[in-house]
Amino acid sequence: MQMNRRQFLATTIAGAATSLLGRSVFAANAPALTGDPFQLVPLGKTGIKVSLVGAGTGMRGGNRQTNQTRLGKAKFEALLQYEYEKGVRVFDCADMYGTHPYLASALKAIPREKYAIFTKIWVRRGGLPETERPDANIVVDRFRKELNTDYVDLVLIHCMTDADWCNQQKKQMDLMADLKSKGIIKAHGVSVHSLEALKAAAESPWVDSIHVRINAYGDNMDAKIEVVAPILKQMHDAGKGIVGMKLVGEGKYRNDPEKRDGSIQYVLGLGSVSTMVVGFEKTEEVDDFATRVKNALSEKAKA
Repeated sequence: MQMNRRQFLATTIAGAATSLLGRSVFAANAPALTGDPFQLVPLGKTGIKVSLVGAGTGMRGGNRQTNQTRLGKAKFEALLQYEYEKGVRVFDCADMYGTHPYLASALKAIPREKYAIFTKIWVRRGGLPETERPDANIVVDRFRKELNTDYVDLVLIHCMTDADWCNQQKKQMDLMADLKSKGIIKAHGVSVHSLEALKAAAESPWVDSIHVRINAYGDNMDAKIEVVAPILKQMHDAGKGIVGMKLVGEGKYRNDPEKRDGSIQYVLGLGSVSTMVVGFEKTEEVDDFATRVKNALSEKAKA
């Protein structure tokens, strides 16, 4: 009998997981999950609680514009409010996205302690309209004003690619550690865009949490899944928070429900990813992803 596409994808994912079993990629002490796609889970040992499904704001982002900001103020803020009403309790921003003021305005009526804010400083060339790159303490002070908040839950160094990024960014790391000691930020970390940077983050005691690209098919990832998954387990077991990005392959699976299901099932199965951040552009996408996560959690509970 000929396999249909859904059966083929399910077999492929199962085969990948089986091949990884011998390498112990499945995290120990993963939190017990209910069937709620928006349940609160710990972000490693940071003390921050996040919803299992989080909202990204940086789809196709750069120079303080994203697909979300291009929706216009009214539509984007309505989307953010809808995400909160559905149960999203973590919102992922960045200086490069320019989304801080939208989030502040959209959630101004919500008590600040009810949700977590992630954001990122940009230290590389390009990406921002200005050429100056002020130090982290100056940038985070501006972030707090843009976000209308006294503190930021997690601040990351954005888009590291070099194996030596920890040495290159030591000054910023020290400044962020000082901000953490003062309660201005609750945790610090990095978003990585290369295998070398990922490995360096895994070894760095400074990294409280990491944003990493992960899905079941290796699309827009830093390396093959069989390489990335054991590193995620290492970080999880060391108490680092792990934020999964690119679960929809940076939009590649938007019209491919089988791949969306497969990616969700695979990432949940690893047990190492604290929250799955997706750059929703429509309320329907929020509902669809939440339903698929709920179904995957139900199947996981039966296994």
